[in-house]
Amino acid sequence: MKTLSKQGVLSKKNRAKWLKLLSKLLLAIYLQPFSVASYILLKADQGWSDAQIQEAYGVGHSTVERIRQRYATSGLNGALNRKPSQRVYRKKIEGEEEAYLIALACSEPPEGRASWTLRLLADKLVELKYVESVSYETVRHVLKKTSSSLGKTKNGASRQSKTPALSARWKKF
Repeated sequence: MKTLSKQGVLSKKNRAKWLKLLSKLLLAIYLQPFSVASYILLKADQGWSDAQIQEAYGVGHSTVERIRQRYATSGLNGALNRKPSQRVYRKKIEGEEEAYLIALACSEPPEGRASWTLRLLADKLVELKYVESVSYETVRHVLKKTSSSLGKTKNGASRQSKTPALSARWKKF
């Protein structure tokens, strides 16, 4: 079994490998995309090839290309800061449809079923023509927003379970 000397644990070759690996890990874990982009631009300015930059920072070829392209078209600020998304998300279920969904989730489940499933609720909304199409995931988001649980708990818009009368158990003193 090898013993570790007091002089040093790693040989110079192994230390270099370790430091290279450690720098990649630290870069991947701690640095923000802003910092990675700035390092990529710095090394590109120093004449490094794309392959050298990829190896040094553990990024893909397309990442280096995108950052170079953003620098060419938008300048330094554009290369370092991503544009916020311009996509507008339209809700499929809101207002009246949401109320129908909650009422449906609180109603009795279809015959042969113990409770409503998300897919059954989505299919029923389409069948009743409240919406043209809807995924079960959208139904889940709406019910989660309203704290609904399809009858598992007593919060939000969930079906209440029948509780036995407690008065028979009470003792009068």
